[in-house]
Amino acid sequence: MKDVLKQALEAINQVLLGKPQAVKLAVACILARGHLLIEDLPGMGKTTLSQALARVMGLSYQRIQFTSDLLPGDILGTSVFDRESGAFVFHPGPIFAELVLADEINRATPKSQSALLEAMEEGQVTIDGATRPLPDPFFVIATQNPASQGGTFTLPESQLDRFLMRLSLGYPAPAAEKLLLMGETGRARLDKLQPVLTRQQLIALQGLVPKVTASEAVVDYILRLVTRTRESHLCAWGLSPRASLGLLAAARAWALLENRSYVIPEDVQAVLPAVVSHRLRASDDPAGHGGGALAQRLLTEVPAV
Repeated sequence: MKDVLKQALEAINQVLLGKPQAVKLAVACILARGHLLIEDLPGMGKTTLSQALARVMGLSYQRIQFTSDLLPGDILGTSVFDRESGAFVFHPGPIFAELVLADEINRATPKSQSALLEAMEEGQVTIDGATRPLPDPFFVIATQNPASQGGTFTLPESQLDRFLMRLSLGYPAPAAEKLLLMGETGRARLDKLQPVLTRQQLIALQGLVPKVTASEAVVDYILRLVTRTRESHLCAWGLSPRASLGLLAAARAWALLENRSYVIPEDVQAVLPAVVSHRLRASDDPAGHGGGALAQRLLTEVPAV
């Protein structure tokens, strides 16, 4: 089963060139049953990564293009009156897929953004008074453009907290970009991708993550990290218990990808920036994006032992 994970990582890295760390974090996010937010400039491979993950893991895939006129019903689905039966028939929206790409989520209004909240947290949606379960597994990848770009609506903290990780792909290294220019396009590589995992295998792997052993020393290390954010004058607010649970789950998933059945401090350190940077704000700039720098300070200032 662990060999399958290695094959999945290799297959995705053949499509998204030069980004092995980001790919590994994205797979860890899926294994930990979290949701992923990718913030970057257009054209960096955000959509390519989501499609590659869906194909390699054999998941049904839907893309929702978020725009300022998008309505919640466009995401969740609507009930339409059927004349023949004389009753309303529910037509499910694109949210009813195993992997959903919410593309440019911060271009939609807060009302449409909030339509994802229940789905991401509860794995279900409530429409017309009826609760409808979403597929299992269910995974949301949301992309957003930098807030400095025009036509964007800032995601509120309550919605940011629903994402287990936030990644930024960044520009590729020159060698990787040369391979991209000299070889096939990302679309051509995507078309050649074959599923490496089945849905049942993915669910089984997700079930292994909580069984990865985390010693009391590792838990104490996580507690020291989150406590530092709550006590530090540099942070506008501290990390929540949901963040500490997410950090532990992500570290367990990372350990599984490292072919270990136990967590070590290096696993926590590997996932911490992706897990906490979008949850932190600098006290002197609570509306800014200083979370990444604060996460790096945590790694250097809080001892692992």
